[in-house]
Amino acid sequence: MNKKELRQKQIECLKNYTATAAKELDDLILLKKLMNLKLLQHSQRIGVTSSLPYEVDTSNLIANLWEQGKEVYLARSYNNREHTQDFVAYNYNSKVVRSKFGVEEVVDTNAKVNNELDLIIVPGVAFALDSKQRIGFGGGYYDRFLAKHPHTPTIALANRKMIFAHMSWQAEKTDIPLKTIITPHEI
Repeated sequence: MNKKELRQKQIECLKNYTATAAKELDDLILLKKLMNLKLLQHSQRIGVTSSLPYEVDTSNLIANLWEQGKEVYLARSYNNREHTQDFVAYNYNSKVVRSKFGVEEVVDTNAKVNNELDLIIVPGVAFALDSKQRIGFGGGYYDRFLAKHPHTPTIALANRKMIFAHMSWQAEKTDIPLKTIITPHEI
């Protein structure tokens, strides 16, 4: 199965998993594991994406980061192949709109942009534990961003439906492996 087919299959699987108690439990376990991770505790500037309903919920993560006084930056994408994404300061007063992808992005053009982050929480629909490769949403936004920022630590939160023990898809030369994947069972 190619990446495009697997992506579509995964999105359908995740949509069916959305309203279950098991997903809620996974989200809580993943949040707790992430919040207890030393890397997160030592990070001040954290990039994250506002989650879609079928992804691991990032709203509680963002609230927890704010409570700890950490700087939160939401991903904002562009229709530019060279400059595809920035991370924009996000706080309680930020004005957001839904992007063409359905995620919330900060719309204030004067909001601080910071792409030199201590940590990035990377979204996706499938994560291979053996290679730390991921399948995202097909635009290559994160891969192009991470290629320009190779030393920034990356973490993915993967619920039980997103985990693949082995990569069952063909990685492309532009795919950037993650540094860490947190699952309900392991880091």
